[in-house]
Amino acid sequence: MASSPSHLRALYRSILRELPHRPLSTPSPLQQRIRTTFSTSSQDLAQQAEEGEQYIQYVKAQRMYATLLERYNPGMSMDEEERVKMTARRVGMELPDEWRPS
Repeated sequence: MASSPSHLRALYRSILRELPHRPLSTPSPLQQRIRTTFSTSSQDLAQQAEEGEQYIQYVKAQRMYATLLERYNPGMSMDEEERVKMTARRVGMELPDEWRPS
């Protein structure tokens, strides 16, 4: 039952949803490869379906990991100066303005 055509179609669509969006007129090589894999009849469809489900779980977990990393480490994408200012503000301080000769 795990390798029924409707289940495989739903699995195929789920995999495509996890990939970066591209127009249907120009599919990526990865999308083409996934389509040929799903369209060719193989003897071991159940194993391919299981691997597809594992891939979907992995990609969703990676997306969630990136979201959580950005949320709980907001200074990761900042340069050193911005990170120091943010740290000073966190403890209730303001950094003095830098002196620049005119």
